[in-house]
Amino acid sequence: MTIFEILLLVLVAVLYRFIVSTQWGARGRGWILLILSTVAIFWLQPSMPIRFLDFWLPVGTLAITFYSWLLTAESDQKRKRENWLTGFVILIMVLLIALTRYLSIEGIITANRPPQTLQVGVGLIILTIVAIVLGWIGRPSTRWLGVGILSLLVLFIILKLPALTLLVSSMLRTWVGQSSAGASAFDIRWLGFSYVAFRLIHTLRDRQAGRLPAVTLRDYVNYVIFFPAIGAGPIDKLPRFDKDLQKPLILYIEVFGNALSRLVVGIFKKFAVADTIALIALNSQNAGQIQANGWGWVMVYAYAFQIFFDFSGYTDIAIGLGQLLGIQLPENFNRPYLKPNLTQFWNNWHMTLTQWFRAYFFNPFTRSLRTRYRTLSPALVILITQISTMVLIGLWHGITWNFVLWGVWHGLGLFLQNRYSDWVKPRMAQFEHEPSFQKGMQVLNVILTFHFVALGWVWFALPKVSLSISVFTRLLGFGS
Repeated sequence: MTIFEILLLVLVAVLYRFIVSTQWGARGRGWILLILSTVAIFWLQPSMPIRFLDFWLPVGTLAITFYSWLLTAESDQKRKRENWLTGFVILIMVLLIALTRYLSIEGIITANRPPQTLQVGVGLIILTIVAIVLGWIGRPSTRWLGVGILSLLVLFIILKLPALTLLVSSMLRTWVGQSSAGASAFDIRWLGFSYVAFRLIHTLRDRQAGRLPAVTLRDYVNYVIFFPAIGAGPIDKLPRFDKDLQKPLILYIEVFGNALSRLVVGIFKKFAVADTIALIALNSQNAGQIQANGWGWVMVYAYAFQIFFDFSGYTDIAIGLGQLLGIQLPENFNRPYLKPNLTQFWNNWHMTLTQWFRAYFFNPFTRSLRTRYRTLSPALVILITQISTMVLIGLWHGITWNFVLWGVWHGLGLFLQNRYSDWVKPRMAQFEHEPSFQKGMQVLNVILTFHFVALGWVWFALPKVSLSISVFTRLLGFGS
C-alpha cells in the first residue's frame, strides 16, 4: 500500500468508527464493514497485465470465501435468510463495481476498467450455480472439507510455482485475446491470497475437528477479507475476530490515540526506515556486484533490518487500522532480533504464521510420527518435524529452491539449537550465581542468533541458488 492509500483507509476507518458508535450505526456494523471490505479488496488489488484480471481475482476471493463457508456451515445455517441476504449484497456490490466501467475509460475502484457487464453477469451466474451445488451438500463432511483444503493448496501451488504460474498466464492471455508471447510468472499477483488461504484452511480444518463455532456468512466474509490485514497479515483466528466484532463500539479518545500512534509508528518504519535501508540492502541486482566482503556484510545487515522494518511496519499499520474498526488484531513481532536463540526468534517473528504452522502442521505431524513410528528416536522426530515445518514455511513464500534451502537452514538451526540447549543446560547450572557471566552469555547468544538469521536471509532475498552461494563466498572472503 502507498501512503495515500493508507491515509485514505484511515479516514474511512475513522468515519466508520463514528457511524457505528451511534445507535443506528451499531445495528448495521457488520453490513457496513462487509461493504467497505468488499470495495477495499477491489481497490487494493494491483493492476494486472492480463486484461480484466484485476477485477476477477477479487471476485475469486469472494467466491472461495463463500464456498468455504458453505462447506463449514450446518444445514440450518445455510437456510437462514440473513445468510442469503449477505450473498445477495455481495453480488450487488460486484455488479455495481462492474458498472463503473461506464463512468471512466480507466478503473475507478478497480485498477483498470472492469469487464463488460454481460461477461460479469455470466461469470456470476456460473459462480452462483457452484454455490447452489455446494449448498446441497448438507452437513459438513470430512471428505468435502478435505476437498476444500486440497483445492486451496492446489491454487496456492499454481500461484507460487513459477512454471505453473507462467502456464496459467499464457492460457489466460490466449483466452482474453492477448498474445501469450509476453506471458510472465509475475503476471498473476492475487491480493492477499496467501493470508486468505490460511484463514480458510483454519476454518475448514477446525470444522473437521469439531471446534469451529457457528458464524453467519456476513461475519465469516468480514473475517476472511478484513481489509487492514488482507495484504500482509497478521493471521487472525475466527473465534477471536468474531468476539471483537460482536462488541459494541464506543468513542474513546484513548482508542483513537493508541490507534493513531500505532499507525504513525508503522508508517515511519515502512516508508522512512525500510524504504531508505532498501537502497543498500541485498537484492538480485546488487548481489553480483559485491567486490569486498565488508560491503557484502553491509548489504546483508541492511536486508535483515529492511525486511524487519518493512514487515513490522505493515503489521503496525494493520493493527492501528483494526483498532479504529474495533478489531484488535494479534501482534506479529516482539523484538525478534534481541532473542538469545532460534526458538525464541521464531516465537517472536511473524508470530501468527509460526503459531498457525505449529497448530496445523508441526504438532499433528509430531504426534503422528510418535504414534505410528514408535521406534524413531525423539531426536530424529524433532529433526524431521522441524526441517519439514520450516521448509513448508519457506515454500509458503514461494516454490523455489532458494526458499527450500532457507527452510532447511532454519530447520537444521532449530534442531542443533535444541540439541545444544539440552547439552549445555546442566553445565551452565554451576554459573547460575554469576550474573556477569550469565549476562555475557546472553549477549553472545543474541549476536550469534542474529547472524545466523541474517545469513539465512541470503537464501530468502535472492532468486537463484548459484547467486546465493556466490554471496556466501564473498562474505567469507573467497572469490575474486
